[in-house]
Amino acid sequence: MMKKRSISASKASLVLFLCQMISALDVPLDSKLLEELSQPPTITQQSPKDYIVDPRENIVIQCEAKGKPPPSFSWTRNGTHFDIDKDAQVTMKPNSGTLVVNIMNGGKAEAYEGVYQCTARNERGAAISNNIVIRPSRSPLWTKEKLEPNHVREGDSLVLHCRPPVGLPPPIIFWMDNAFQRLPQSERVSQGLNGDLYFSNVQPEDTREDYICYARFNHTQTIQQKQPISVKVFSMDSLNDTIAANLSDTDIYGAKPVTERQPILLTPTGSTSTKVELRGNVLLLECIAAGLPTPVIRWIKEGGELPANRTFFENFKKTLKITDVSEADSGNYKCIARNILGSAHHVISVTVKAAPYWITAPRNLVLSPGEDGTLICRANGNPKPNISWLANGVPISIAPEDPSRKVDGDTIIFSHVQERSSAVYQCNASNEYGYLLANAFVNVLAEPPRILTPANKLYQVIADSPALLDCAYFGSPKPEIEWFRGVKGSILRGSEYIFHDNGTLEIPVAQKDSTGTYTCVARNELGKIQNEVQLEVKDPTMIIKQPEYKVIQRYGQVSFECIIKHDTTLLPTIIWLKDNGELPDDERFLVGKDNLTIMNVTDKDDGTYTCIVNTTLDSVSASAVLTVVARPNPPFDLELTGQLERSVELSWIPGDENNSPITSFVIEYEDGLHEPGVWHYQTEVPGTQTTVQLKLSPYVNYSFRVIAVNEIGRSQPSEPSEQYLTKSANPDENPSNVQGIGSEPDNLVITWESLKGFQSNGPGLQYKVSWRQKDVDDEWTSVIVANVSKYIVSGTPTFVPYEIKVQALNDLGYAPEPSEVIGHSGEDLPMVAPGNVQVHVINSTLAKVHWDPVPLKTVRGHLQGYKVYYWKVQSLSRRSRRHVEKKILTFRGNKTFGMLPGLEPYSSYKLNVRVVNGKGEGPASPDKVFKTPEGVPSSPSFLKITNPTLDSLTLEWGLPTHPNGILTSYILKFQPINNTHELGPLVEIRIPANESSLILKNLNYSTRYKFYFNAQTSVGSGSQITEEAVTIMDEAMASRQVDIATQGWFIGLMCAVALLILILLIVCFIRRNKGGKYPVKEKEDAHADPEIQPMKEDDGTFGEYRLFSFVSSAPF
Repeated sequence: MMKKRSISASKASLVLFLCQMISALDVPLDSKLLEELSQPPTITQQSPKDYIVDPRENIVIQCEAKGKPPPSFSWTRNGTHFDIDKDAQVTMKPNSGTLVVNIMNGGKAEAYEGVYQCTARNERGAAISNNIVIRPSRSPLWTKEKLEPNHVREGDSLVLHCRPPVGLPPPIIFWMDNAFQRLPQSERVSQGLNGDLYFSNVQPEDTREDYICYARFNHTQTIQQKQPISVKVFSMDSLNDTIAANLSDTDIYGAKPVTERQPILLTPTGSTSTKVELRGNVLLLECIAAGLPTPVIRWIKEGGELPANRTFFENFKKTLKITDVSEADSGNYKCIARNILGSAHHVISVTVKAAPYWITAPRNLVLSPGEDGTLICRANGNPKPNISWLANGVPISIAPEDPSRKVDGDTIIFSHVQERSSAVYQCNASNEYGYLLANAFVNVLAEPPRILTPANKLYQVIADSPALLDCAYFGSPKPEIEWFRGVKGSILRGSEYIFHDNGTLEIPVAQKDSTGTYTCVARNELGKIQNEVQLEVKDPTMIIKQPEYKVIQRYGQVSFECIIKHDTTLLPTIIWLKDNGELPDDERFLVGKDNLTIMNVTDKDDGTYTCIVNTTLDSVSASAVLTVVARPNPPFDLELTGQLERSVELSWIPGDENNSPITSFVIEYEDGLHEPGVWHYQTEVPGTQTTVQLKLSPYVNYSFRVIAVNEIGRSQPSEPSEQYLTKSANPDENPSNVQGIGSEPDNLVITWESLKGFQSNGPGLQYKVSWRQKDVDDEWTSVIVANVSKYIVSGTPTFVPYEIKVQALNDLGYAPEPSEVIGHSGEDLPMVAPGNVQVHVINSTLAKVHWDPVPLKTVRGHLQGYKVYYWKVQSLSRRSRRHVEKKILTFRGNKTFGMLPGLEPYSSYKLNVRVVNGKGEGPASPDKVFKTPEGVPSSPSFLKITNPTLDSLTLEWGLPTHPNGILTSYILKFQPINNTHELGPLVEIRIPANESSLILKNLNYSTRYKFYFNAQTSVGSGSQITEEAVTIMDEAMASRQVDIATQGWFIGLMCAVALLILILLIVCFIRRNKGGKYPVKEKEDAHADPEIQPMKEDDGTFGEYRLFSFVSSAPF
């Protein structure tokens, strides 16, 4: 079944009416079609009903209409035919009904006042315009009148009447002075709606002679001026003086002083009044009151509320303005004028009437022969308007009869119309406040189907969205529409399609396979026509990477990404918005292909950024918020309250946190008395706290400042608070870090950390220094010193303990009793050397030394430890002059032994021991001689292989650099290496220690050998040295090789591969081991000399190591 969208109803009459409406034809607004179809006239433009014209200019009365064939125009004036051909001043524009009355060439506007109506007529009917009332504007002069001066007592009310001349339209009134300056208005002095100037009470400053009322006639652009009005205000003092000058002393005279009066209404008068206003107009109600003090006006609606959004107060609340009034605004409105003495009120009964207004205006009908239709004309108003019909401008009661037409009140019913039924009908709705006139034609047409949608029109839609394929058509009778897929496909049916009454085919959810050709067929009893359209379904545009929420510090850089995916046949454009508006015109904003970068971010960049992707078919967007954070703004408005001797309360107002919550406040203080300009930390409080109780010290001139802290950092300091000077008091504390250390053997240097300025608690800070020898029954010796941090006691015994204390005092008294500390007088060098020094040699490189401690009394100071000096005297394996290095090991505390590492084997050493205190070293113990045993030697100093022959190689070597004993022999091991780098059998030879070369014979020719060579002492074998060499090939091959090498082509070949060889050499050099040039490291390790083992040091105690050098001339 084909699905149609239609409207349903319940009532039978309404169903009938709707069926008739549906059967009527809608003529599409197609210019080509409209040019071809016959159509009754339609008024398209006309002058306003009440048309006030400038009498100095030509009068243009508009009347424009359209129709097919083009209509002709005629006019009536005051209800009779207006023959424009007989009036030389009147012309009609070509192809138009607009009249032009030539006033500027001798015509008079007053002669053309009247009611005009235009008729537009063609063969299918006649349309008429509204009744157009032509009136020339008027701006008459003020009538001359003699104006008496106004003499008013101070405080009385006054009304200056304007009474402007009656003009058309009414003039605009305003008051000015002789200098053309507007007179100031207020609650006391204001202009009423009628143009009069009202004074609630006059004051002396109201005296002037140039109160002038002006009337401005906008239509003629003229201003008329009333004669100036004079006002003289008499004050009570001046009035009393005048009376006194004219009365005798016996007369009773004297005016009453200015008295306050309760309000009375100047306008409107009485207690009630009425007001009628038309629906849709602006309702203006006015109340102006006299009184002293000046009354205040208030408005209420009895039994209801003033309408919201449409109520306004003007003229200092003396005027109530309600816009777009309706019948619901009818009622009683009360104005109340009040001052301190009482009130007055007035009730205005408002009735809202209504000129006719449309409920349903008649609409044009296009019918085919034999069809039915209706014209409906419904209007409302107050009172209810009368409805009358006209046909082609003639009352329908006297118009030619039409059997297909029936009038039923506000409805004309047409049945089985024929082409002769075409006409223009007018509906007139009128009451005492106005009228409405509407034209609606009935056009009966017989036309075969026409399809107005262009052939092969291309429609493009996004997948999964609706596709609407147009088939705009016209025909009379109304054609039936069918749709087909393709040119010769089957008719489209089913729930996946929606067929609209205007011919449009809707595919609610178009898919990619919906792409193709669709054919629309229109047919009625007069013919058939078809049209093809094309549909393309595109992939939707998507944002596959949306911009993300960002938090960035001020002056940083931020980027938002907007990466999209779209149909390749669509060209997308990307637009970036900030807070739904354009991006700022700022070079800091860089828009890339798929991103937005903001450089040097500032606070004003905070907001929502939206990426909008547009194609010709769809649009997608994504947004992200940028939050700009920064260090907080400094706090402000610091205030000190609750000032006490030792405390004060500080409060402040936090600055802007700049999108990062304040976590804490740091309070700092400045002591303007002792350290001006230096700020110190006082305390820190949580970020939710804005007050703090601060502890204070005496005799400090405090200023405070506050620093706000958030995750980004610290704010700038606030402005300093006011200063607060605390009173003086005794010191609360004594100096810290008191020490007694002698600098010489016969003195005691007492030092301490002085109190800071704010710790002095008052002026005149000094210190009382006291001392006595410990464990001796002596009295305290004391001295008072100025504000220093050191005192030296002379003539003390060497290194004895003292009890020491330092107490602070100022002009107000002493600090609490200080605690005592122990110090010592000066040290002297130790007196004796350690005795019984013994050395135990552990191995060839390590020895252990012992000594007896010295008596503590002989140390004469703090025992810091012992120092062992030791040095190599000579090597036992050779004698030579050598540079002697003394080494020092320090052993802390009272230790009496230690280990001597790093000794050389087979050598003679000396050592001595000394005790150390704070002053220095004591005398050395007698030198102790010890010797180290033999060790294994180092590797031979070199190994060279020379003189290769077919079966022999010559080996030469050097002595080990460090024999570490007496050499007993050399061990040589060697083995062949084949072309695959495999190692052959290992051969070992022992060589006497006095040899330095060896010729190896019976070797294989043209063979590579690897050699391992090391020296031996009685302790064992030392580390080995390795080398490789190759025996040469046989004599014949050598001869041929020489011959080839001398050939020119061979030399060229070698040059050609030189670059490759260089590269290979670099690679081989990197991988080369000391013992060979081939990658056989693993096999070499596997065949290493098993007798070579690493040395393991014995555990021991080692001291701090130092090295001294000297040259020995003794033979080694």
